[in-house]
Amino acid sequence: MTVKNKYQIELPPEVIESMSLEPGQEVRIAVKDEVATITPVSKTREFVYRQVQLWSIVLAGLTSIVFFIVGQVNHAKQIPISGDNSIAAWLIIANAVVGTVVFTAFFIKSRRSKIGAPSERIYWRNFPVIVVAVWLILGLALIGISWLMGQVFTGVSFDLMTSSFIFLIFCYMTNYLMALAAINLNSQMLTTLFTLTIVGGMFISMATNGANHWWQYNLSFLGTSVAKNSWQFNFTLIFSALIMVALIDYLFVSLRQVYPKNWRLITLRVLLTLAAVNLGAVGVFPNNANFHVLHDQIAGFMVYSILILIIGIKWLLPNVSKEFLVASYIIGAFLFACEIAFQVVGYLSLTAFEIIAFVAAFGWVILLFQKIRELIDGREVVVEIPLKIQVIDEQK
Repeated sequence: MTVKNKYQIELPPEVIESMSLEPGQEVRIAVKDEVATITPVSKTREFVYRQVQLWSIVLAGLTSIVFFIVGQVNHAKQIPISGDNSIAAWLIIANAVVGTVVFTAFFIKSRRSKIGAPSERIYWRNFPVIVVAVWLILGLALIGISWLMGQVFTGVSFDLMTSSFIFLIFCYMTNYLMALAAINLNSQMLTTLFTLTIVGGMFISMATNGANHWWQYNLSFLGTSVAKNSWQFNFTLIFSALIMVALIDYLFVSLRQVYPKNWRLITLRVLLTLAAVNLGAVGVFPNNANFHVLHDQIAGFMVYSILILIIGIKWLLPNVSKEFLVASYIIGAFLFACEIAFQVVGYLSLTAFEIIAFVAAFGWVILLFQKIRELIDGREVVVEIPLKIQVIDEQK
């Protein structure tokens, strides 16, 4: 006769609600260094991740077959790693299209499967903006990788079979990463998209207009009809504003679960949305002669909205830390000092003032997004529960 102890753990309602557990659902308990971690087991989620692996390799294989067939038709014996009709050229075109399709498909699938993915907190109205942003960033990343391949492997070429295999590997990696990004799309990734879009777009506009000596005028010159490819600058501002709105939506939908019906957070959300609208409006109404006054007013409103946020963040954001308050007030004082140095003293040029103020203001906004994420992710349910021991007699 063998006596065994059977242990039973009863989870309180707040834990069940926090983990979104359902009756009969399996959980996985991992024990390490006397700490037990309970993770819900979602068969649907595991199925989706198996689909990620399957479709990543299937689509990569199909794309590689097309690559191989085109090479056969063109009688290509050796294919260069970079340049025209190269592996890199095919990677940019094929992966930008297929990778975006994979991202779109798995985003929709994860939303409809109800697997608890972070993407479920994103409104459908923001979905088109996110897809276009992902396509742009993916395209730029592929161009950068292709350029790097050309610099590192100058003059290198491979036979058609080897080239197809290299192409297959890159396609699989891109598809797999894009599928995972779609399922795990969260506020951190949206913040990265926002930062890459606005910084990348501005640097491209600056580089395009280097010969026009844009810095001798002002930052807004990049969006005027006189500038070369002014649409790049204006599109960057408009699109960055749309991503910022999507990020604000995501953060405050999550934050509402922690602090429901909080008028301070509603006010904070409105002010941040107004700042995003002003950012986009600067691109909609460029600093041309017909929009000059309106353009300056909108830019001024954007600065004022950021200053109001900095001054009022102590009352608008729950549990704000002293460190963040000090950093906020330092940035606010710095912006005010720059305004004096430009308007009163005349020490800063208009271009220098615009760049410094823009970097400081939106650097603070990104810090604010980080603090909001900490409020959401930092929510922790800690409970003390008794361990029930039931003695079971089993005969071997």
